[in-house]
Amino acid sequence: MLTLRRAIEEDAATILALVRELATYERAPDSVVATEASFVRHGFGERPLFQVQIAEWSGEVVGFALYFFGFSTWTGAPVLYLEDLFVRPAFRKRHIGKELMRALAREAVARGCGRFVWQVLDWNQPAIDFYETLGATVLREWLTVRVEGDALLRLASEEAGPS
Repeated sequence: MLTLRRAIEEDAATILALVRELATYERAPDSVVATEASFVRHGFGERPLFQVQIAEWSGEVVGFALYFFGFSTWTGAPVLYLEDLFVRPAFRKRHIGKELMRALAREAVARGCGRFVWQVLDWNQPAIDFYETLGATVLREWLTVRVEGDALLRLASEEAGPS
């Protein structure tokens, strides 16, 4: 029996464990530097930066969806951004991922979002196929760009100059 619920602060260790499982699945197990404390600080304080839906099957945590809100200048409306969606392999094919996505879609509609957006690795064809069955469009012409670590610190410390 599937139950979805909003995560609470006491779920921080579970969220971190699920993130680590996802990183292993995505072939980057050593990339997770987040801590339980960082999830508590940023997700359950006075101004949380993200929210999490936890999926439980007969009381056992089997998956999650971590998301946050932004704003689209093109639509002039909020956007729900899905950061991570993961269902433990033993519990796949039970429509858990679909129910998590439906829950987020309902929240997006309730909050007046013009879009529900996420990323998928180009090699993850099962996920791409799944998302397309939900009516999603994979925007292959858009590339993810990021600055992190030392490069972020350098960029932040550079003085403004000609561009």
